Amino acid sequence: MFCVFLSLFSMLAILSSHGGHRSKSHTLFLPLFLTIEILSFSSLLAEANQASSPSHFSKFSRGGPSKEANNNILSFCKHTPYQAACESIFISSSSKTSTTYKEAPQTLENLFVYSVDFSIIKAHLSRALAYNFTISHRQNAHQPHLLGGINDCLELLEDSIDSLDNVIRKHDKSTKSSTYGHVDDDVQTWLSAALTNQETCLESLENDKSKVDKGLMETSAKNLSQFISNSLSLFMMTSRAKNTNPNVVGGRRLLSDDFPTWVSGTERKLLEGSVDELEAHAVVALDGSGTHKSIGEALGLVASLEESGTTGGRSVIHVKAGTYQEYIDIPTKQKNVMLIGDGLGKTIIVGSRNSEAGWTTYKSATVAAMGDGFIARDITFVNSAGPAKQQAVALRVGADKSVIFRCSIVGYQDTLYTHSKRQFYRETQIYGTVDFIFGNSAVVFQNCDIFARKPASTGLKNFVTAQGRSSPDQNTGISIHNCKISAASDLAPVKSNYETYLGRPWKQYSRTVVMQSYLDESINRAGWSPWAGGSTLKTLYYGEYLNFGPGASTSGRVQWPGYHASITSTAAQGFTVGGFISGNLWLPSTGVSFDSGLIG
Repeated sequence: MFCVFLSLFSMLAILSSHGGHRSKSHTLFLPLFLTIEILSFSSLLAEANQASSPSHFSKFSRGGPSKEANNNILSFCKHTPYQAACESIFISSSSKTSTTYKEAPQTLENLFVYSVDFSIIKAHLSRALAYNFTISHRQNAHQPHLLGGINDCLELLEDSIDSLDNVIRKHDKSTKSSTYGHVDDDVQTWLSAALTNQETCLESLENDKSKVDKGLMETSAKNLSQFISNSLSLFMMTSRAKNTNPNVVGGRRLLSDDFPTWVSGTERKLLEGSVDELEAHAVVALDGSGTHKSIGEALGLVASLEESGTTGGRSVIHVKAGTYQEYIDIPTKQKNVMLIGDGLGKTIIVGSRNSEAGWTTYKSATVAAMGDGFIARDITFVNSAGPAKQQAVALRVGADKSVIFRCSIVGYQDTLYTHSKRQFYRETQIYGTVDFIFGNSAVVFQNCDIFARKPASTGLKNFVTAQGRSSPDQNTGISIHNCKISAASDLAPVKSNYETYLGRPWKQYSRTVVMQSYLDESINRAGWSPWAGGSTLKTLYYGEYLNFGPGASTSGRVQWPGYHASITSTAAQGFTVGGFISGNLWLPSTGVSFDSGLIG
């Protein structure tokens, strides 16, 4: 515990030393708030220690690290992406701060746990900093969304803390039950998401149009990114040492069952049954015939029902036919929400937030779902900002094991933000222009119709995907399987005037595959486009497998080192529902139909 408090007060000293960059009231408020945060965090740690095995720090040898331990740590840290950050946590030196770490990890696995614990501490500190910014500047912000970058960071830090806590809980459980090999996908997913969250925070800060000094928040997010990235790297080393070999494309075990075990029989009925058969916890109707007139009010009700334990584990909201002009935000803490509409074009949720109006990409979403287990069925999600308003998200999903079934997602640039974690889309329509399927989740689109729309002006290009994998250790990517990619009705008559590409690499290790799908003649012969100013052509992974249609020929495709014109069936199997998102283990409980492997 002393180590925790020392880290907290050390950060407090650092933050206080930057007081000259803030207003006087801001400087005075920060120490007071962080003192409160320290007290609440100590309580949180005490609860965690009571609820689990003895503190992770107690697993390490006492009396300071031995020379052999130091050598081991140095050896492990050399293989992390941020070696100095790795060593700074563990190696004793002459400074007062580092010599207080009396408990040093002796093994790679302990080093990994220690790193995650340290990342959790840093995440709490970063959250305290973000919260301080929002409090101290809120009274001066006549347009709250102009503080969007800081607000985004605060929300994303909540999700990161939840993910990192999940890692520790899962590790403890697997250590006791000797089932460590079966948690690789979970742990890798949560660490990948926590890293993605910090990168999104930095992107939001960069695009934030407020005049707030965001330097401290940016520094905090960058530092936390390094520690989480190292934790992910250490986890991959640990997994390989245990011969579980995670994240090897085509190497995951496929089950013969038609449905994954994460879908219960009850939830299967919810997805397969008619609306009349539903026993919804709330019914939304504009004409007053339901329990609520807005979706937001219904979400508030089911949240209270969930706290009282009366929802049975899943909150079902039936949204009757109508056009709902509201913004929906399902936070990390509100899990297992299911929205069921009356059908495409009947139940419509519309918003128009966009970057031109000052919204961050993250907060421009009409509907945002971060709570795990989110399911949507028979709903149309729309961002009506138009083709000239730049980033304008219709649906953002960062919910693990989420399912979007028989929906329509309509926008222009950045229509669908598949932000993080594991996602599955089935029999769903997606409309857009630039990067209209983007993010850094592990996502499979199956039996979907993907439509490129007419851009704002002649000469502009369409890009179906922009995948954001930033580390080779992340288990993320976009898989488009047994889908149809074609020109929308507004583009079809003039498609010869525009270029449409399957995707472009947003981040260094961008990964996207298109398999057994129909590609119409609107797809440019090159297939894929480089990111302007990017240098990812060697480290990306783009692949195609048995596509068909006039746009499917690979003879004129790009000649990049990371592009694979015809991946093997073994590699393709790794990007199926069973191989890429371990869907056999969770999709059956949702009730959605799916194909586990390749078609035919």
